[in-house]
Amino acid sequence: MKSHRCYDLIPTSSKLVVFDTSLQVKKAFFALVTNGVRAAPLWDSKKQSFVGMLTITDFINILHRYYKSAMVQIYELEEHKIETWREVYLQDSFKPLVCISPNASLFDAVSSLIQNKIHRLPVIDPDSGNTLYILTHKRILKFLKLFVSPARRGPRHVGARVICPLAALAQALGVARGVQLPPFPPRAQNLAAEKTYNNLDVTVTQALQHRSQYFEGVLKCYRHETLETIINRLVEAEVHRLVVVDESEVVKGIVSLSDILQALVLPGGPWP
Repeated sequence: MKSHRCYDLIPTSSKLVVFDTSLQVKKAFFALVTNGVRAAPLWDSKKQSFVGMLTITDFINILHRYYKSAMVQIYELEEHKIETWREVYLQDSFKPLVCISPNASLFDAVSSLIQNKIHRLPVIDPDSGNTLYILTHKRILKFLKLFVSPARRGPRHVGARVICPLAALAQALGVARGVQLPPFPPRAQNLAAEKTYNNLDVTVTQALQHRSQYFEGVLKCYRHETLETIINRLVEAEVHRLVVVDESEVVKGIVSLSDILQALVLPGGPWP
């Protein structure tokens, strides 16, 4: 990973959406859905610099923070600007945007993602200040697929939180936010696109009815499978996590793209 640069991962053609912080939150999320992206760098016209990222996770956080009932409109989502939401949500915890140079090594990029506990890393040209691309766990793993040793085994220490299918969607969003794991970002995007975010009292079962008609079921893996097998399954299916089960098909946990990258970069990760 130290021999490859971040520039090597940038595709010849890709879509990049940038938002000004003066844009309304609602319009920003609609734009994410319309353009088929899950995150966008935020540009502050006053500071003339990039100051952060807006993601579907922010949408979940807004719903979790302000949702009261299906009868009460979420004013903050309808009227707030991005800069207002950042001031309210971040308060005194503003941190500089974590980014990386296109000339930095892939190892540095993975380390930055892990150490900062983020899922997206903007690649910014230090000379022009332009954002060139947004690195993700998924993109990096696709690239690393060619360089992974097949000998290493699957995870030994995994965990998971579960929720009743009849629980309210608002409760599920709270669980996901509490463990920093948004397990259903596609559904969150549907909430924005269909403007159904004002009713989070629907059950998880009802919410799952909105997923793609091409849904082929939950993908799983076993602890005895090699790291190469698990990576291939994640990359080929284009999913962000697999459910870990034992020989009796009992759920033992979840392994994510982040877990994979930690195993490859950090000593003493979840893999032996």
